[in-house]
Amino acid sequence: MPISEMHTPRGPVTRKDVAHHAGVSTAVVSYVVNGGPKKVAPATEAKVREAIRVLGYRPNAAARALKLGSSETIGLVMPDNFNPFFALFAHSVEEAAGARGYSLLLANSDSDPDRERGQVRNLAARQVDGVVLFSLMDEPDYAELEAAEIPCVLLNHPAKAPGFSSVGVDLEAAARTAVEHLIGHGHRIIALAIGVNASGTVDERRQGWSRALADAGLAEGPEDYGLFTLAGGYDAGRRLLALEERPTAIFASSDVQAVGIMRAIHESGLSVPGDIAVVSFDGTIAAEYAWPTLTTVAQPVQAMAEAAVAALVDVRKGGEPQHQVFPTELLIRQSCGCT
Repeated sequence: MPISEMHTPRGPVTRKDVAHHAGVSTAVVSYVVNGGPKKVAPATEAKVREAIRVLGYRPNAAARALKLGSSETIGLVMPDNFNPFFALFAHSVEEAAGARGYSLLLANSDSDPDRERGQVRNLAARQVDGVVLFSLMDEPDYAELEAAEIPCVLLNHPAKAPGFSSVGVDLEAAARTAVEHLIGHGHRIIALAIGVNASGTVDERRQGWSRALADAGLAEGPEDYGLFTLAGGYDAGRRLLALEERPTAIFASSDVQAVGIMRAIHESGLSVPGDIAVVSFDGTIAAEYAWPTLTTVAQPVQAMAEAAVAALVDVRKGGEPQHQVFPTELLIRQSCGCT
């Protein structure tokens, strides 16, 4: 009797049911489901997969994880899943993980250190195979991951952290590239709108802005510190526009901040870039579809995501933690004054 005509068993379908319908042993079913360790003849494998399809068999993930010593899952903790940069990164990590046979568990910290710690504890309790972490803290200390021997990769972390791999870009160099471009347009009062992390510190983008101005013999322009959000950028833009000596250009530390800043500029009756030029950082879809389109320093998200997943897998196989720095690219559009 063809498999398609057989009656499916009542209750949860087991490996034994699949073996019975395919006319093979449960060991053969196991080899097909797990991809080994023994090879199965193509015709036999086809029968097993057809039985799996017809019966709707779903392998027990917990049992499989116990047998393999792996949950085949990677966790990703990000500060704000509404931010298009983090959304793009999550998608890229999911693709990179999937290509290696891993699923992705996504967690949001809401830019709260306590929530970040809780999300990491939750992932450790689920025995994920690794964690990719946009940490809000300068010196993350996760004993739960170390105790469970779960590798972790820090993203855009400013310095090497003992025991962790890290993947990022040279934030100072990226900021210098952006500000030097504005200087090349003749701007002399260039403001900085930058986000502040949970520990109250500012990253190297400020240093890059400062050094670019110093190298050009210019004084530092006004600075505004706020949230890495649309609202944070909007508020920063309003404060900068209210200054007695208004800047003629603004470097924003994220695309979403820049979009908020441009709204504040437009509402004030001024134009971008005619009255105030804007350059940002990240290289997201938000920059491409802003109006005018945003000149931005783009991070190589796909390459960084692939490197993060590869680093986790390498450490699991006994490799040493590594610190990888990727180059950025200035994407020139309209907001800086280029046409």
